[in-house]
Amino acid sequence: MTVAIVVLIVSFALLAGAVWGAFKGLNDRTEGFIVAMAGGALIVSVMDELIRPSTESAQLWIVVAAVAAGAVVFTGLDSWVKTRMAGAGGLGLLLAVTLDGIPENLALGTALIGAKPLEIAALAGSIFLSNLPEAAGGAKKMTKDGMSRGKAVLIWGVTAAILSAAALGGYFGLEDAPTEAIAAIKCFAAGAVTASLATEVFPQAFRDDRYWTGIAVTCGLLMALLLGQLGG
Repeated sequence: MTVAIVVLIVSFALLAGAVWGAFKGLNDRTEGFIVAMAGGALIVSVMDELIRPSTESAQLWIVVAAVAAGAVVFTGLDSWVKTRMAGAGGLGLLLAVTLDGIPENLALGTALIGAKPLEIAALAGSIFLSNLPEAAGGAKKMTKDGMSRGKAVLIWGVTAAILSAAALGGYFGLEDAPTEAIAAIKCFAAGAVTASLATEVFPQAFRDDRYWTGIAVTCGLLMALLLGQLGG
């Protein structure tokens, strides 16, 4: 029950952000700052809550290979979706934002296996923080491009449902899996998240917020460090 609550709270940020962006709007610089802060927090939580713990239950070569595979697969799929679905309207947008969010939510689900919610506070907080401005900015752009507010919110609501399923599937589907397999999947998700930071998060943040991005990333890093101490 606690696991479901954590997942739903994190995914709810997508729906709340979409409503915020569609009906009120979000300043580009504010969005960029929050996105960069979330990215900084994810750097810490990916290493401390996914990769480093995995080295205790899997051989180092498995950890390295899984992280690299996650980065390669995400980059390839992201490039394919952005190229092939550019003119697909709402469906293309749904696929793009879902692909961006699946690694984070799969990571959240697997990280919860055998852990208490406070032990993954940094990861959950980072994903929540990244979901809110991503949905707000996306919904704002959709409405500017002529999409109705209701449809924009609906798309993000469907996305939230899909990503909740990914997180819960990662938890319940792998709960009884061998520890080495869980470690490999965590590292695969970590590699995908790292690739998304490089190709999606930080470029967008710098485009919107320029040189405040460095301050925001540092704030996020420190936030994750403090949240990580809650489960220590």
